[in-house]
Amino acid sequence: MSNRVRVRYAPSPTGHLHIGNARTALYVYLFAKHFNGDMVLRIEDTDIERNVEGGEESQAKYLHWLGIDWDEGPDKGGEFGPYRQLERLDLYKQYANELIENGHAYKCYCTEEELAAEREAQLAAGHPTTRYSGKCRHLTAEERAVKEAASAEHTIRFAVPANDTYEWEDIVRGNIKFESKDIGDWVLVKKNGIATYNYAVVVDDALMKISHVLRGEEHISNTPKQIMVYRALNWDAPDFGHMAVIVNENRKKLSKRDESVLQFIEQYQNLGYLPEALFNFIALLGWSPVGEEEIFSKDEFIKIFDPSRLSSAPAMFDKQKLTWINNRYIKEQPLEKVVEISLPHLIKAGFVNEERTADENLWVTNLVALYQDQMSFGAEIVELSSLFFKEVLTFGEEEQAVISEEQVKEVLSALVEELKASEEFTVDSIKAAMKSVQKSTGQKGKKLFMPIRVATTGQCHGPELPAAMTLLGKEKVIARLQQIIG
Repeated sequence: MSNRVRVRYAPSPTGHLHIGNARTALYVYLFAKHFNGDMVLRIEDTDIERNVEGGEESQAKYLHWLGIDWDEGPDKGGEFGPYRQLERLDLYKQYANELIENGHAYKCYCTEEELAAEREAQLAAGHPTTRYSGKCRHLTAEERAVKEAASAEHTIRFAVPANDTYEWEDIVRGNIKFESKDIGDWVLVKKNGIATYNYAVVVDDALMKISHVLRGEEHISNTPKQIMVYRALNWDAPDFGHMAVIVNENRKKLSKRDESVLQFIEQYQNLGYLPEALFNFIALLGWSPVGEEEIFSKDEFIKIFDPSRLSSAPAMFDKQKLTWINNRYIKEQPLEKVVEISLPHLIKAGFVNEERTADENLWVTNLVALYQDQMSFGAEIVELSSLFFKEVLTFGEEEQAVISEEQVKEVLSALVEELKASEEFTVDSIKAAMKSVQKSTGQKGKKLFMPIRVATTGQCHGPELPAAMTLLGKEKVIARLQQIIG
């Protein structure tokens, strides 16, 4: 293994990019870039039955969207390709034969029925777990010759050594140890000739010169099997780091069936989240910087990333924190970018036409500007701005109390007269009209402004009032005022 840091993200194309995989990819990326190393994208596609069409493309698309790029992979090539496991079957076969020749593996001719009978017998005998008995490991040369002559189907199993210890210093969890007596002879190559995960990943990582492996804690139990293959082939194992699970707000492990949390990166893009904000949020799901600050650019994350600060405790997916982070990023964006993530949702809601004039585009831009500081994601613009698209306003209890006050009709009637008399309908002219109403009615403060706000917007709280009235337009504002006046 070279001294250069080389890490890999190795997804299966069995679905779209979800939060857990995105976090693994993100930490692999930060690790590689922090140490001036290489990130490798490798597609582990040997689980043919579970592969989905477009799975690989989806992984790449949404990794790029998040701002994660790699140095080698199926799309880029590289010195250590090919980068899809189904294109590496000859390599797995080569080393499986070497393991057989060296006595570290053997062909197993047991049928599925025989294996099922073994498992049932072990369970009936009260064994808490079942494992292969290893009977094909002890076949004589003559017995093997008979099987071969009959072209009997077979798997290739690893011959697990007796009384061996598999120990490593985990980057995240410290010392971890397994004993070989707890592991039965396991399958390296299936009957169809396709290598199993725990075997293929070792061949790939060794030949690709992977120096560090970062992955989820569910892989801890796989690691001793992988270490025994490294030893059998006289290869150095990489350093391993197993990251804690992500849990929901009820402290239950996040799963793809958990509907309390959006699972897939595509969903966040579709809702108008910013990739930089999601990158920031995911980076904090199991890793913490020094100090209290939590908002960092990608380049800052690369600079400060310290693998020793990866947490072994479960990482909670805090939805409020995500919306807070995304809001922080939206506030700092150019207005054009916020319009870009908001517009598809306004169109989908039927509020805005797909084809627009220059004046209509300006109106949309001004509308989004009203809410930029409040927005947590693009789709939120629909609910926030709905008051502009209602034909008839409805009022809640708080709003009803405001427009029931005795001075309301006098204030609104005076404002209608001022607006009708004014040739302009701008923020400044509306402010001037309100000032005139204040003088003519003697009303000021909440007694003046709250009835106007509720009558025109239907809300007690909202965006800057003259700006909102300007966007509503003179005709609609007067109509809404007269609706209350009666």
